Amino acid sequence: MSEIRFRNVLGEELEPCGIDPPAGFYRTGKCETGVQDLGNHSVCAEVTEAFLEYSAAQGNDLTSPVPEFHFPGLEPGDRWCLCAARWQEAFEAGCAPNVRLASTEENALEVVRLADLKQYAIDG
Repeated sequence: MSEIRFRNVLGEELEPCGIDPPAGFYRTGKCETGVQDLGNHSVCAEVTEAFLEYSAAQGNDLTSPVPEFHFPGLEPGDRWCLCAARWQEAFEAGCAPNVRLASTEENALEVVRLADLKQYAIDG
């Protein structure tokens, strides 16, 4: 049986997003999506204070640890796999965090435009 190869928004093999803490819905370090990931956690973002405040104001506190989900809580500068819809909301509100295109899974394009992601790209 062959291993599933996830692709990034550039059409290449998906690269890791964050290892410490391990990012991704499945905590593999990659923004891989699957049938269990109803939130489409496919955007590899480098979170900022402005984004964390925005997310908390929307009811999703990403700074507080949630041990039962192996979630350590985030600090500015951490890389994390965000829900594509949340990144889009933050983009529209003017506080989207930067993204790593090589680590953003292609399913993000179901929700966000590649041109918008490229405006916030930290990897060219």
